[in-house]
Amino acid sequence: MGFEPPQRLVRALGETYGDAAAGDWLTRLPELARRAAEARELAVERVIAPGGRSSLVVLVRLPDGTPAALKVAPPFAAPDLERAALAHWNGWGAVLPLDADGPDLLLERLHTEVSLRSLPEAKALLEAAGTVRRLWVAPPEGHGFESVAARTARQAEAMRAAGDDETGALVAAALDARDGLVADPGEELLLHGNFRQGKVLAGDRAPWLAVGPDPLVGERAYDLARLVRDRVEDLVAAASGAAAGRRRVNKLADSLDVDRERLRGWTLFRAVESGTRALAAGRRQDGELLLEFAGWLHA
Repeated sequence: MGFEPPQRLVRALGETYGDAAAGDWLTRLPELARRAAEARELAVERVIAPGGRSSLVVLVRLPDGTPAALKVAPPFAAPDLERAALAHWNGWGAVLPLDADGPDLLLERLHTEVSLRSLPEAKALLEAAGTVRRLWVAPPEGHGFESVAARTARQAEAMRAAGDDETGALVAAALDARDGLVADPGEELLLHGNFRQGKVLAGDRAPWLAVGPDPLVGERAYDLARLVRDRVEDLVAAASGAAAGRRRVNKLADSLDVDRERLRGWTLFRAVESGTRALAAGRRQDGELLLEFAGWLHA
């Protein structure tokens, strides 16, 4: 069968890493995926579509018939760090890796069509909180994971460059929040880095397991910040959206024993960072939704 990349992957890689680097890898992707499957003697079923934003995911079976998922990612998306995080969790709260090395990842198969987004919001947030709590462990000795401070420093530079008269005040508030937070970092735990409802899938070994980490080391409030704005389009569309968004911050902070103000600050920073990046990529609707949400936290 063919291994053509879904359009969401093509767009996302181009936006994140540049069209030149992404285009070169995407041209080679079908052959890379074919070789990865052949090297392991995998029976290929189908490519997951629309799939992820950083890798091609293929449903496969091992030589003994065991179902699995093959994940092929470009080296600039740091699949080695994803593998290291998944190996450290060893199936506790996250998908289990089935091999120890290589440029791609062979993972236990989950129910890719069923994420926490399929649940009612209150139930989804409850299950998400229970899942992410399991991931917050001490990082391994000698790890190569980036820190929250280092990652957000790079993002802050891009935000300063992207700021304009329309977004300047909100960008400034987000940068001030970030500066205060990294000045007193507190915890150093292994974080998922991109945790949200769509990154938690139904499994057989456990009801819900996290996938697709972009791991780094830092405080829990940073990891929760992306979850706070899940289903942002529904929040913005609701008459009580601003109050509901602020309540969500408080509810998640209290349920996971995280400082409310630190969670609010990281949620503000991450929403503004994502919003300005979306505007720069021409995704105006996404950007405006995120900045409106961020404005509620700054008010």
